[in-house]
Amino acid sequence: MWPVLYAYFDANNALDRRALHMQIDATIDAGAGGVVILGLATEVNRLSLEEKRHFIEWTGAHIAGRVPFAVTISGDTADAQVALADYAAEHGASSLILQPPSVRDQPESFYFDFFADVMQRVRVPAGIQNAPEYLGVGLSVQSLVALAAQCRQFQWLKGEGPATIIHSTIERLREHGSALPVFNGRGGQELIDNLRAGCAGLIVAPDSFDWQAAIYHRFMGDDHGQAQALYERVLPSIVFVMQSLDALTCYGKRIAAWRMGFDVMHDRGMQPTAFGTTCARRFADMLGPYADHRATSR
Repeated sequence: MWPVLYAYFDANNALDRRALHMQIDATIDAGAGGVVILGLATEVNRLSLEEKRHFIEWTGAHIAGRVPFAVTISGDTADAQVALADYAAEHGASSLILQPPSVRDQPESFYFDFFADVMQRVRVPAGIQNAPEYLGVGLSVQSLVALAAQCRQFQWLKGEGPATIIHSTIERLREHGSALPVFNGRGGQELIDNLRAGCAGLIVAPDSFDWQAAIYHRFMGDDHGQAQALYERVLPSIVFVMQSLDALTCYGKRIAAWRMGFDVMHDRGMQPTAFGTTCARRFADMLGPYADHRATSR
């Protein structure tokens, strides 16, 4: 279970380094096996290249080797992605998650060749974010198998889809002789079924990460009844924030902030409504103070 951190901004619309540090400490305290940055929840499309570099540098310095961290790499050219990947590796990143370029009208072979070009030039292991529902493009199982055979750095897959689709992907990878680890996201929707489907784990935003880490550990420890009970309690909050990416980065980040003891000072994306803020506050109160995951066993 790895959290993908939010980008918080101060009252002057600059990245809030203190909020980043608080997320890192809280999620590690809650049992994070590693940390992911610059993903969709990080509003990477709203960050400048300089801000991405700051986020990487600050994350590496504050984690200081406590857990591994992965950096999601975006960019419209292979050279741009390799440059950012090199910067991430220089600042301690243990792995990468490659996103496809923003162009959406090319054949699958274009994206295959793009990923292959980047992976053959990066310094650390990489996965790809295969999320057609959110990114508009994705690779077929046949292409994934071929990419793994061609690129030794391709070592895992970040999917974004229903558990039934993820299960099918995992089964078809196995049929082709691939043991590529597959992670899902989608905010933890179908968390337990994703584990039953064969996911190696999940990568989710921080707002309810501590609960989800507790669910994961109980399920993997064969306490399936308690895992299911905890999942049923947290699911309404997951559904609320996962209505869209805008909802996640507007209300999900508020839930996380309130639970960690600070507030959102500025939004670059969707602005909250009074009703939405009331809903988010209710879910934050229900989830309770952050990283007090022992409370979820009651």
